[in-house]
Amino acid sequence: MIDTGNQPTAEGIFTDRHTAYSFTAEPVTDAELAHLYELAKFAPTAMNSQPLRITFVRTEAGKQRLLPLLAEGNRAKAESAPVIAILAADTDFHEHLPVLLPQNPSAKDGLAANDERRAQMALNNAWLQSGAFILAVRAVGLDAGPMGGIDAAGIDQEFFAGTSLKTILVVNIGHVADGGSFPRNPRLSFGDAVSLA
Repeated sequence: MIDTGNQPTAEGIFTDRHTAYSFTAEPVTDAELAHLYELAKFAPTAMNSQPLRITFVRTEAGKQRLLPLLAEGNRAKAESAPVIAILAADTDFHEHLPVLLPQNPSAKDGLAANDERRAQMALNNAWLQSGAFILAVRAVGLDAGPMGGIDAAGIDQEFFAGTSLKTILVVNIGHVADGGSFPRNPRLSFGDAVSLA
């Protein structure tokens, strides 16, 4: 466990930090990556399915494989980040259900017979976990730059060929540089977004 004495408050996670577009050269440690995963893994998922799979790209060789598969406007952002996380949904998540959902021993076989339902569950729950992943990045004192401008099929072919992983998002991770984020745009108010029944 790493020292949590300087970890952000709830406000630091939700309101002070926001999307980072460029990063300092300060490295991200293995301990920080492990810590953020240990937080993110507790996101709720249907049947405790946990379909999110993470590939941390941190070598120059890895970045050179990934950068051409990002939208041109996203490449400089990713290149400046010490770590780029590829977030993918594992459509064969059901293989882990005997361990993750021991109280329902038939769950694995039921999903094995339904590829369409399994793929939809994988996608929905991996997206849910992705939100928690971004908040976990902030919770360990790092900054995140999620990006949807990617060639997901190309990333699948380059990094996950022959596997059951399907890329959904790329997240740059590091310490935001001076001027590396824009002023926060407005958010809808409680009255605009919430109704009470």
